[in-house]
Amino acid sequence: MSPEERRVFGARVADLRKQRGMTQGELAAAIGRTASWLSQVERGIQPVNRLDVLRLLADGLGVPLQVLQPDAPPPAESDPTPQEHETNDLDQARLVLSGHPALGVLLSPREDFRPSTLDELRSAVARIWELTHTDQFAELSAAIGPLVPRLERACRTAPAEYGSELHGLLARTYQALAAAFVRQNEADAAWVAADRSIREAELSGDPLGAFAGIYRLCHAFVRLKHLDQAEHAAASAVSALNQYLEVNEPTAQHLSVLGSLHLMLALVHARSAERAAARRQIDAARAVARQLGEDRNDFNLEFGPTNVEIQAVSTAVDLGDAGEALDIAAGLDTTGLSPERQARLLMDMGRAHAQRRHFGDALDSLLRAEELAPEMIHTHVAARAVVRDLILVAGRAVSDELRGLAERADALE
Repeated sequence: MSPEERRVFGARVADLRKQRGMTQGELAAAIGRTASWLSQVERGIQPVNRLDVLRLLADGLGVPLQVLQPDAPPPAESDPTPQEHETNDLDQARLVLSGHPALGVLLSPREDFRPSTLDELRSAVARIWELTHTDQFAELSAAIGPLVPRLERACRTAPAEYGSELHGLLARTYQALAAAFVRQNEADAAWVAADRSIREAELSGDPLGAFAGIYRLCHAFVRLKHLDQAEHAAASAVSALNQYLEVNEPTAQHLSVLGSLHLMLALVHARSAERAAARRQIDAARAVARQLGEDRNDFNLEFGPTNVEIQAVSTAVDLGDAGEALDIAAGLDTTGLSPERQARLLMDMGRAHAQRRHFGDALDSLLRAEELAPEMIHTHVAARAVVRDLILVAGRAVSDELRGLAERADALE
């Protein structure tokens, strides 16, 4: 946008907002941005070039996209009675969170836990995280159904000597559930699961597990567009960790959690279009990663030098800095990370290529990501948004590969 275009666009946004009786704070909260960002948009300082942000503003104002930006591409033709459909393979897992998981034990307290089942429970929890990292949500939901009630009962019926480990296993299970719910756009369920994980970690005597639960909770807040809550929770956790580390020697686990929380703050600031603050948090995470010196997977956070750069790519894309994102991505070797992390990088590269109008490269990146983690690309909000944009741009010239991807991701409008 030219300066004059920014001024005209900002005035249009301000007029529409006032017509609907909304304050800047109310509209900013509705679209998951800060009031300062919206103020800069309305004053013609902050450009809005990305289609997804334009759509976000239009939705927040309750107007068609073309009212906000007349030259925006028209919506694709659709069935006159469309059915909104979101893939969700976590229905059974959601039921597990509904109500109390061990009511029978409350009515009839007993001590019938068998220590011989511990190895089986450890393996089951490890399997839950394997399914989460590979986005196998249907299998995850089926496994969670019996496992969570079993662990909840065990925590209440086992002798005290086993309590710490059982609560720890339950905390890890709820963390996995929170991560999976976020990826399936079930943020309200993720909030519940993350909150339960924090409590179970505390009962296990593992304070860092509680901090890892806060990280999962922040992801739920971001997906709900409650950026102020995400920032408060993450910043409070960072402050507490830093105070502790001023007088205590950090372990690798301390550094993994601290660095992950800095990356969370970078995400929050990027979603608020606060460029300088987002980059400060990326730099802070890089400093922690250098101190750590290796890629690790403490608390299934996959924190380390490589993961910091993956997040730096994502942050740059969120800020509209596609060239910077692709420059960072070009030097990364992610072969030692999970398929989910590798696919996430490829997905963000697809977003960056789309921003630069390199549509062939964007499709190629998304297809490569789909090979690694098909359910992520089929269900992730950002991935599906890019696919929709590619379909819009292609028009009648859409390729068979792109149409097939759009159909698999249910991204045809």
